[in-house]
Amino acid sequence: MTDDAPTTDAGLTTKAVPPPRARRKIRLSSSLRELWSARELVRTLAERELRARYSQAVLGLAWAVLTPLVLMIVFTLFFRRVADVDTEGAPYALYAYLGLLPWTFFSSSVSLGGQSLIQNLALLNKVYCPREVFPLASVIVAALDTLVSTAILGLLFVITGYAPRLTTLWVPVILVVQLAFTLGVAFTLSSVVIYLRDLRHLLPIALQLGLFATPVAYGIDAIPKSLHVLYSVFNPLAPVIDGYRRTVLFGQAPDWDLLLPAAGTAAVVLVAGYLLFKKLEAGMADVA
Repeated sequence: MTDDAPTTDAGLTTKAVPPPRARRKIRLSSSLRELWSARELVRTLAERELRARYSQAVLGLAWAVLTPLVLMIVFTLFFRRVADVDTEGAPYALYAYLGLLPWTFFSSSVSLGGQSLIQNLALLNKVYCPREVFPLASVIVAALDTLVSTAILGLLFVITGYAPRLTTLWVPVILVVQLAFTLGVAFTLSSVVIYLRDLRHLLPIALQLGLFATPVAYGIDAIPKSLHVLYSVFNPLAPVIDGYRRTVLFGQAPDWDLLLPAAGTAAVVLVAGYLLFKKLEAGMADVA
């Protein structure tokens, strides 16, 4: 809870304009405790979003699988033919799909989370709660979709006869970096988009460009080696995807020279994104 928390019965500030957010003091420990106390609300919002997305859909949760599956087929049929991708003996379908899973999770989290406040304006204006529950619930929905999509990965291992390596045990470590970066970006965008609504239209374009700027259909070795560290700092998803391929397909440990700088960036983005969110939170109901 912060010093200038809403004081009315509805939990909304009585000021006509947002308070001076630059001077707003953020107590991180209090904010995290408040967020933890609202964990049931996060679960409820995630369930509601899942029902809204799939209750009237004929294929239901199968839609969560279609996006990475179709992209994998396209990459396998076309990209593989025109690009010399070194998969180190692994089937390209597995190679591409293992890159598409983390990218799809990131893309869905940013797309859903970035617009989560705007899509919940009715609640934002009526009920006081930690506003970060909305992007957090959207990230959970994206994570559940990705979990469903992972079943196709298991099926691909069976079809290709290619077994995951023992070094897959490193995956949880890489997943922490991926989650930290994704949450940070989702918090940042959701807090800014509610003030700058035009960003909603730029977001899909940026994600489309990001798909090709990230080694999803190709490997990180396509980037000049001298730029690997700098590339990993500015695009933490690159060493994350490379780490999944190394550990699951190649039987290697993650490339720590790339993953550690990416982890540093992810930590900075997460903390900075959350603090920015809390700074801007006070005026969200006023501009909603």
